[in-house]
Amino acid sequence: MKKWRLDFRLWHWVHAAVILGLLGTVFLRKTFLSWRTNSELLTQKLAEIDLSVTEAQAKVLAKAIRAPMWEWHIILGYALAALVVWRIILFFTDSGKQNYQNLKSESFHKKMVKIGYIGIYTIILFMSISGLVIHFYEVLGLTKEIAHDIKEIHELVFNAILIFVPLHIIGVIIAENQDEKGIISDMINGGSKS
Repeated sequence: MKKWRLDFRLWHWVHAAVILGLLGTVFLRKTFLSWRTNSELLTQKLAEIDLSVTEAQAKVLAKAIRAPMWEWHIILGYALAALVVWRIILFFTDSGKQNYQNLKSESFHKKMVKIGYIGIYTIILFMSISGLVIHFYEVLGLTKEIAHDIKEIHELVFNAILIFVPLHIIGVIIAENQDEKGIISDMINGGSKS
């Protein structure tokens, strides 16, 4: 019998791709596709060919350049929300809940890791809900100011995911090379129950 069911493994890798995609869109938004940087660049480059735009016009143009990329953030946000629902369903399978059985008999380190996963799942649930609320604030009858406040919290909480991803990768590599040989291949091929 497999340690990790196919549906759980599939969820894991799709979830990883969606999280990395979301991180990528945020990275692009804050760096190469920043409207502040690009509006200044547009103003400067257009001035070089004797065209002038106002600061407000340059801002509109810069935001239009990054709009297609930001659409991907929204699409990936929908995918993340669906993955959260999928993970909740998976929790009730043997494969999905086995990590949280017999927690009392685990070492302190293992307990902290498992509690950390519960924490990150909670954060991802919050990010999914808050992202949907931001996107649908008008439909929900919220003001733009409330949506902005939620967006501020959404962006702040995002930092937890930004910290978790490299820690998770480093932790898995360390575990693979110490006491959990095969942890990576088990999440690919399912492993076998011991």
